[in-house]
Amino acid sequence: MFKIGDFVTRSSYDNDILFEIVNIVDDIAYLKGIDVRLYADSCLDDLVIASKVKDSDDRNDVFKIKDMLNLDRNEYFYLPGRILHIDGDKNYLERCIDFYKEMHLEAYGINLKEENFEKEIISCLKEYNPDILVITGHDSFKKNKDKNNILNYQNSSNFVKAVIKAREYERNQDKLIIIAGACQSFYEDLIKAGANFASSPKRINIHALDPAIIASTIALSSNNKEIDLISLLSKTHYGSDGMGGIITNGVMYVGYPR
Repeated sequence: MFKIGDFVTRSSYDNDILFEIVNIVDDIAYLKGIDVRLYADSCLDDLVIASKVKDSDDRNDVFKIKDMLNLDRNEYFYLPGRILHIDGDKNYLERCIDFYKEMHLEAYGINLKEENFEKEIISCLKEYNPDILVITGHDSFKKNKDKNNILNYQNSSNFVKAVIKAREYERNQDKLIIIAGACQSFYEDLIKAGANFASSPKRINIHALDPAIIASTIALSSNNKEIDLISLLSKTHYGSDGMGGIITNGVMYVGYPR
């Protein structure tokens, strides 16, 4: 009945998340979230076939950011920040790069396994010299475990190590903005390691585009003004439950005349 590539939901979770089946072993299906950065597994008899619907929020997110920034293009010219996006998931990376293109931003994407982030991060930073660094992919928190123990997270330790390494390269949190984490990540440790923004304060799943939404907004915000932190987080799909951070300036230079 079910095959690899099918789009499904889980009855036991009230069909709340749309997944793609990426593997089937015996009676267990291995699933990947379409819109949330989540891997899961499920008994086949808990699955329901669903139709994949193009996430219209992608375009809506572009409009939300542009409305928030309200740039005056008649008189001024703008030099947005450069983004380096390192992602543990190739499909989510491609989706984020498409999003940056919609925002007319200079962005570079690298697909790496999370366990390779730490050893590759410095060479990536030297090659692309970004203003904003996104480090994301997949993560999860073991239910009913101590949330303050990093061993209870799938990839949070890899994200933390990568942030620490990036801060060895650039310690100033205004010169290199770091956005780190994925679904259910160890938010507090990521902030302590030096991230400006991180997931997930409430240990919830985050949307595939949430790190890109924050990166794009910062890239298009003036470098001499603090970003409205509460307003920025409200633009993400799950608000401050999914993403949090410190008050940060934008990185865009504004010139006159156009």
